[in-house]
Amino acid sequence: MFPTTRPPRPRLTARIFLYALADVFGLTCVALGASWFAAGKGAIFASFPGSTAEAVAAVAGGMAIMFWAVARILREIAKQAPEMQARYDAYIAAHHPDKARPERGTGTD
Repeated sequence: MFPTTRPPRPRLTARIFLYALADVFGLTCVALGASWFAAGKGAIFASFPGSTAEAVAAVAGGMAIMFWAVARILREIAKQAPEMQARYDAYIAAHHPDKARPERGTGTD
């Protein structure tokens, strides 16, 4: 699997992956709209966006999708917090025992 010499990271779940794809779609929408502002016409697709209104809608819609997707990704990662804390405590205990937190219930916490 992964080397145990690095701190644990969140698991990539199907939901996180799908939200990341939505984030990429939002970024693509922003890029399409911004390309019109930079070139005065659709730089990626010749016919889209064709006007200022379409460019603004693409940028605003893309930013809204990106904000929504990132919020959902953070929510999914937050669900992994107890598991991540346990894995991090195990990592610290194994690789940095002098910095490990005392066990709960030993009277030293």
